[in-house]
Amino acid sequence: MGHLYHNGKIIISNKAILTAENRSFRYGDGCFETMRIFNGRILLKELHFERLFSSLRLLKFNIPSAFTSNYLENIIQDICKKNSISQLGRVRLTIYRSDGMLYSPNNQYPNHIIQAWTLPKESFKLNEHGLLIDIFQGARKACDAIANIKSNNFLPYVMAALYAKEKKLNDCLLLNTNEKIADSTIANVFIIKHNQIITPALPEGCVAGVVRKYLLQLLQLNGIKVTEKSVNIQEIMQADEVFLSNAIYGVRWVASCGGKKYKNKVVKQIHSLLNLSLLL
Repeated sequence: MGHLYHNGKIIISNKAILTAENRSFRYGDGCFETMRIFNGRILLKELHFERLFSSLRLLKFNIPSAFTSNYLENIIQDICKKNSISQLGRVRLTIYRSDGMLYSPNNQYPNHIIQAWTLPKESFKLNEHGLLIDIFQGARKACDAIANIKSNNFLPYVMAALYAKEKKLNDCLLLNTNEKIADSTIANVFIIKHNQIITPALPEGCVAGVVRKYLLQLLQLNGIKVTEKSVNIQEIMQADEVFLSNAIYGVRWVASCGGKKYKNKVVKQIHSLLNLSLLL
């Protein structure tokens, strides 16, 4: 039986901790971070906590002075030990506002739940069989600052994931209200055309991915330019290569989108560069 951390206590993971008044349940009022653990350390720790606290400020949480990145890191280390995770693990940190009131909250304290699970060794390997994806037309993402956070309000992604499951796909891309590519259900998207790497810019409504940000920095340091701009459906369908990025799997190769097939020559190089940097 696993354990989780909830507002100061480590408890058994199957114990009920939320009420019918919970604002995350009612309104999706909160945000979350998903982090990868490697040999006892949080990969890209600084970027994760930077995004988390930026999200809390944007969502107008009252952040107690003791609620710091060091406090959260210590808890994460404790819950990983409690769940016997020493090599590879996945951590989810969920923030939600206190119970009460209808739409307007009366308590901005960042209630928090931290969960941890073991990850398979394959999470560092580039997927041998490329992902099969398509473009989901059933919802649109807004192009605003809230669209950039990992919100507890995840309904467009849920519907896209259900569509992918129905069609026997690995993932789907979501569009924004301007009919441009935003991101996938669990990742940011990059396309490669004539060795030019492109990813949707943050104003296009994509989640401000931690690995996305790290890759932009890493590739630039290695003399590889990445352009952030709007990406339309035609550009996806004309790309030479496509890959997705997130904190758990790093880089994953897309083999096909809507029947269009992609190679993975450059994706392999980027995957190796990322792993080499992360595992130093």
